[in-house]
Amino acid sequence: MASLQHSARIPVRAFGEREAPIRDAAALLANLRHLAEPDIIGHETPSNDALPSLTLDAAYQYCVEVTRVNSRSFHLSSQLLPREKRLAVRALYAFCRASDDTVDRATGDPARTLANWVARVHAPHPPADHPVLLAWDDTVRRYALPRALVDELLAGIAMDLTIHRYETFDDLWLYCYRVASVVGLLSMHIIGHRDGAAPYAVKLGVALQLTNILRDVGEDARRGRVYLPQEDLRRFGLTDDDILHGRRDDRFRALMRFEMERAHALYDESWPGIALLDPDGRMAIAAAAEIYRGILPRIVANDYDVFQKRAYVPFTGKIAILWRAYRKLNRLIREHR
Repeated sequence: MASLQHSARIPVRAFGEREAPIRDAAALLANLRHLAEPDIIGHETPSNDALPSLTLDAAYQYCVEVTRVNSRSFHLSSQLLPREKRLAVRALYAFCRASDDTVDRATGDPARTLANWVARVHAPHPPADHPVLLAWDDTVRRYALPRALVDELLAGIAMDLTIHRYETFDDLWLYCYRVASVVGLLSMHIIGHRDGAAPYAVKLGVALQLTNILRDVGEDARRGRVYLPQEDLRRFGLTDDDILHGRRDDRFRALMRFEMERAHALYDESWPGIALLDPDGRMAIAAAAEIYRGILPRIVANDYDVFQKRAYVPFTGKIAILWRAYRKLNRLIREHR
């Protein structure tokens, strides 16, 4: 299979303190589609006239259930949004989940499965029987979401097809940007924002994804994936083999503390950007950020056992975090008046 990684020849633009390539997500997806072209030709989505139609209300309600079942934290934090924005961000979550599952849960060739999914996403009209794509298409149109950002997200998922190691944190930053920061940028368009919010959203996305990576080290290792940068493994005298075999020793604990400090710094640096969001969306983002950040101390409480235990914040812990986030947000708003 041809590599789906970005080309070093593509020009870049700054996002925060790192860089992300521009204009190569579409090329990556075109390459992916080419890999699966024989499957796509002759198997296009049937006409909507031949499919049982769903109502938009039913499609959005399906996305609400996807969010509730798969992410209690996001479901709780998004509950703080006004109804229309709440439905839209849950459609975004369901779209991200469905896109990710095309690779992680593919029963056949994941490249072909993802290629077919991308073709459906790019179709002029969503299939009438697919609730996620129906709600997502309505959200994209209603909030004029940049389709280039959607392609960045899909390109990040495509990276998982062929890239299972990252040499440096800068390399990992690109992946985090695509699969998480882009979600923040799309959410920003839904919630509403003032100029200057984007770099903060990018940093928050990387913080969230790095938290994901640290929590899921064991799960990813069982899939043969090591997202922790190779340069960081070497810094602490570790190898891929240590991660793949779940060796939890003092070297591993030191590595985890190092990565957690990096994540905490990104959370801190992204926090001022919440003040640049529309007022009715600030608390939802503050809650999401603080609840997810709360996973990090849970990993520590588990003695860094991310191989056999999944760190999570219990409901009572989330309620306490919500109160702290509310007070922290009010201090932030007062500072920006």
